[in-house]
Amino acid sequence: MKILKKLLKWNCTFIILLIVCYVSLYIYAHYSKKLSISSANNYYFYDINGTQYSNDDWVNLNDISPDLINASISTEDKHFYKHFGFDYLRIIKAMYNNIKSKETVEGASTISQQYAKNLFLDFGKTWKRKIEEAWITIKLESQYSKKEILEGYLNTINYGGVFGIENAALYYFNKHAKDLDLAEASILAGIPKSPSYYSPISNYDNAKTRQKTILKSMVDNQYITEEQAETAYNKELNFIGDKTNENITSLMYYQDAVINELKNIKNIPSSFLETKGLKIYTTLNMDYQTILDQSVTDNLKDNNEIQISSIIMDPNTGAILALTGGRDYKESQYNRAISAKRQVGSTIKPFLYYAALENGFTPSSTFISEKTTFTFSTDKTYSPKNYGDTYPNKSISMEAAISYSDNIFAVKTHLFLGEETLVNTLNRVGINEQLEAIPSLALGTEEISLYEMMEAYGTLASSGVKREPYLIEKVEDEDGNILYQHEDKPEIVLNESQVFILNEMLTSTYSSDFIDYNYPTLISLAGKLNHKYAIKTGTTDTDRLIFGFNKNLLVGVWSGYDDNRETPSTDSSIAKNIWFNTIENCLKDTEDAWYDIPNNVVGVIVDPISGELATDDTVHKRMFYYIKGTEPMYEDTNLDILIPTIKEQ
Repeated sequence: MKILKKLLKWNCTFIILLIVCYVSLYIYAHYSKKLSISSANNYYFYDINGTQYSNDDWVNLNDISPDLINASISTEDKHFYKHFGFDYLRIIKAMYNNIKSKETVEGASTISQQYAKNLFLDFGKTWKRKIEEAWITIKLESQYSKKEILEGYLNTINYGGVFGIENAALYYFNKHAKDLDLAEASILAGIPKSPSYYSPISNYDNAKTRQKTILKSMVDNQYITEEQAETAYNKELNFIGDKTNENITSLMYYQDAVINELKNIKNIPSSFLETKGLKIYTTLNMDYQTILDQSVTDNLKDNNEIQISSIIMDPNTGAILALTGGRDYKESQYNRAISAKRQVGSTIKPFLYYAALENGFTPSSTFISEKTTFTFSTDKTYSPKNYGDTYPNKSISMEAAISYSDNIFAVKTHLFLGEETLVNTLNRVGINEQLEAIPSLALGTEEISLYEMMEAYGTLASSGVKREPYLIEKVEDEDGNILYQHEDKPEIVLNESQVFILNEMLTSTYSSDFIDYNYPTLISLAGKLNHKYAIKTGTTDTDRLIFGFNKNLLVGVWSGYDDNRETPSTDSSIAKNIWFNTIENCLKDTEDAWYDIPNNVVGVIVDPISGELATDDTVHKRMFYYIKGTEPMYEDTNLDILIPTIKEQ
C-alpha cells in the first residue's frame, strides 16, 4: 500500500512538473521575439529581364470560402480550436495504429504543425529540424490567434505545385478563394495530403475518392448535411488548369527546377522566417519559354501519351533560358528534364569522336563498316547493328560515320581508343554518372539525365569551356539583401581547335553531300534550316533525343514513354520537330552565329564518303577541317588493320 501511495505521489509530482514546464515554455515563447509570418513562404519569381512573373497571393481568412475552411479543419485537424499546437490524444492513437500495423499508416500533425513545417525551404527529417518545427509550433500558438494561424496555413499549403488557396482557386477553377462552393472546396481540400496523387486533373478518380472522404468527415463533424454532401459529390466540375493567360504548364516545370536548385544553395537560410520570403531572379527567357511550350503543344496534339522534356541554354554562360519537364504539368508534375535518367543513344558519339580527334584521328580517318562480331579475350562477343541494318561494306570516313550515325564505326573507334577513354572524356565534360567501360557505351546504353547531357553539349557549344547549367541568377530577401549571387566559373576542358573540327563534322548530319548508300540522319531538315548548327540525334528502342547548337544557343529534346515501352516509328520525328521549331523560332531574324576558324586549322576539299582528297572525277565534294599538318595526303588512312580480333559475318 505504501509503495502504491509513493508511486501515485511521484506520478502526480511528475505530471505537475510537466504541466509547469509546458506552461513555462509557452510563456517564454509568448514573450520571445515575435515570428513574422505575414509574407513567410512567399516566392517572388523574376525572369531574365527582372520582370516579376509569378508570386503567391496572400488572402485574408475572410476572403476564403467557409466551405474550404471547414473542409480543411474537418479533414486535417478537427480539434484545431481546442488544442495548443499538438493533439496528444491523436498522437497516441496514431502511434498505436502504426505499431499495430507495423508501418506508418496514420499521421497526427495538426494544422499548426503543418504550418510550421511550411515555413521551411525544405522538409528535412533530422531531429534538429523536428525540434525547430516543434518550437515554431509553440511560438505560433502562443503569439498568434487561431484565425491567424489558419490563414497562414491556407496561404502556404501545396495544392499540387500551386501554393496558397487563392492561387489554387484561380488555377483549378478560375475563381477567387472566397467564391468556391462546397464541391470545389472539398476537391481542393483533398489535394494537400498527396498533391500529385490527389490532383483532380491528373488523377481524377483518386481526387473523387478523397473528396468523398472529406465530405463524410464534414457530415460527421456537423458542418454539412448528408444531402449537401451528396449534392456536392455529384456536381460536375470544370477544371481550368490555368491561372492567367501565361502558359502555366511549362512555367511550373521551370519553377520546380528553380526550387530544386534553390534547395541546394548552401547560403540560403533554411527557414523563411529569416527572410520573410524570397525574391528569386531567374534566367528565364519568357519569349523562349512560350516558343518551347507552343512547339511541344503543336507536335504532341496527335499523341496523347508520349512524354517530352526539353531545355534551352545559353552555352556562353550556362544559363537555362527555358525548360519543360513533361507534356503537361496538369497531368504529371514529374520533371523529366532534371530527374529522369534515360539511355542517350547516339547522342554520346560526339564525345567519342572528340576523344578520337585528340588521339590522332581526323575527319578523314576510316574504318570498314560491315556486319561485325567483336570477339574478346574472355571469348565474349558483341555484335552491334547499324540502324535499319544498313551497311556500306566499305571504308567510310569518320565524318561520314557521324552523318549516318554508323554504329560499327563507333564501336571500332571505341575499342581502338580503349574503353576507358570515352568514360574519361565524358567525366571531363560534366557527366558524373558511374559509367561502365564496356563496348556498348559507344552506342549510349548508359542512362544519363537530359540536364547532365546539356552540360556536356554546352562544353562543345562553348568551344571546350565547361560551365554548370543554372537557373538562378540572384536571390534576395524581402528587404532587398542579396543572399546569393551566381558566379561564372568557366573551366577549359577541351581543345578549342579540336572542338571546332568536331562541330563542323556535326553539320554533316543534314548535309546532302553525304547522300550515298544511305542518307544523313537529319537530311529532312536540309532545306529548312535558316542557320548553321551542329546537331546529333540519338535513338534507342525506348528513347529519342536530339541536341543542336550554334555559338549562341543550345537546345536539347527527349521524347519517350514513362513506362519504357518501345517508341514506334510514328513517334520518330516528334523530338526532331520540337527541336527544329524551337531553335529556329528563338533565333528568328538573327544573324548566323558560327565559330571562327582557329589559326592552326585548315580546310581541305575531299570526297566526304572516303575522306580522300577530291579529284576532278569526285562526284560529291566537301570541305573537311584538320589541324595543320594532319590534312590528308595521298597515303592510306585506313585504321582497320589496328583493330583486335574481328570476325566477319
